[in-house]
Amino acid sequence: MDTNEIVLLKLFFVGILVNAWMMRGVSGAETVEATTPRPRRACNESRLQWDVEVCGEHFKKDMALIHPQYWCNLTYFISEYHLFTLCTETKSHDVDCYWPNPLVEGYIIRIHKLFFSNCTMEEVVWVDPPDDTLVILILIPIFLTLAMIALVVWCSKRSDVLA
Repeated sequence: MDTNEIVLLKLFFVGILVNAWMMRGVSGAETVEATTPRPRRACNESRLQWDVEVCGEHFKKDMALIHPQYWCNLTYFISEYHLFTLCTETKSHDVDCYWPNPLVEGYIIRIHKLFFSNCTMEEVVWVDPPDDTLVILILIPIFLTLAMIALVVWCSKRSDVLA
């Protein structure tokens, strides 16, 4: 036998062994004890209310360190806000509640009203362009339409020359 054939034969047997070894883990021949999911406890809303209040107090203390004129600029308080939301999420999971839930959302809305109620952007007032600009913007499509009509009529009269 040629050396290449021997190497190829060895690779073939190694491939079969690896395949058998991998399929053994997939097969149902071995008994694996099924783990039963942990029973979910009921959400303790009263404790969650207390814990969320604690998160809010920490956030209020952090926001007191920031000048109120910067409360509407997210770059000044993004880390404090992140810690606040992370705290509410962690506390929700600790008492077996999903997050966000209506209780936490209500508290976050109260925090927003307390700190960010004056952060609305000014309403954009739409103003018409000056009359000169408006006239030009209206007349350009009208003249282009008339020019196209004139070109079509002119070409249709000269069809004998153009054909």
